[in-house]
Amino acid sequence: MRQLQTIVAVADAGSLAGAAAIVNLTPSAVSQQIQALETHIGVELIDRKKRPRQLNARGQELVRAARDVVQTMAEVQMVVSGRKTAGVLKFGAIRTVSMQLVPQAFAKMRPQFPDLAFELTVGMSQALMSDVAAGRLDAAMVAEHVGVPAGLTWSTVLTEPLVLLAPSTERSRSDLSLLRDLPFIRYATDVPLARQIETELSRLSITPRQIVVTNTMPSVVGMVEAGLGVAIVPKIVTLDMRTDRLHTRPFCEGAIFRRVGLVQRQVSSRSTVLVGLRDALIEHAAAIGLQPDDGSEAGMSVRA
Repeated sequence: MRQLQTIVAVADAGSLAGAAAIVNLTPSAVSQQIQALETHIGVELIDRKKRPRQLNARGQELVRAARDVVQTMAEVQMVVSGRKTAGVLKFGAIRTVSMQLVPQAFAKMRPQFPDLAFELTVGMSQALMSDVAAGRLDAAMVAEHVGVPAGLTWSTVLTEPLVLLAPSTERSRSDLSLLRDLPFIRYATDVPLARQIETELSRLSITPRQIVVTNTMPSVVGMVEAGLGVAIVPKIVTLDMRTDRLHTRPFCEGAIFRRVGLVQRQVSSRSTVLVGLRDALIEHAAAIGLQPDDGSEAGMSVRA
């Protein structure tokens, strides 16, 4: 089992030296474990002609199977030791829910699970789902996707409209007027949310005046607050804004929204904890005006 954990670490780190830091061994000990594994199964797993040394095709194939074995053993150990509600919950979240929603949910869970610690990883939805599938995370808060990897389940936590964000001095103008006449603060990142915003602008025959391109939502809000233009953002990023400087309204009268939910493995020893976490997330989301389902069948769901 230790050898399998080590070769998985080599795959994750991309090198023997990087794997050593993950499994808390010296690079020499990592090399010895890989050699012992190669001897046991009778094939070479490392391409030793490359620098740094990397897994060859057989090594990569072994890792794909080893991940399931390592994850299953971790689940079994947690069950038989009674630590299902103790230890460290490794959780991932997209940036827009990581600043307020997830920390508040963690705080609400603490009295119910006093022996549980939290480790939060912030990232993109697709990468977070891959980490859950690989067992590097117990679960993650991600935006809705068309395809959820096999072995995972996804359940809605909140539904939020996209909103048009503009300087407060422009509140009397229509959506089209704002988007056509003022510079547009473009959210430029490789996620479907950004592409969907661009598609909707195209559908409305709007070619905005581009002035700033940025890849984080807080910086988009900051640009609008500074009076540099207008933007389209998820509602959750507007909750802590200075309302005296900014004006928000549902974009296209609320017809465009996105769902954000919890993704986890179909079978997990953390199921008790994750039920509590989902309940806490839904409760806090509702408290700030973001319901699990807005009841709108006509709205356009945005996946990001």
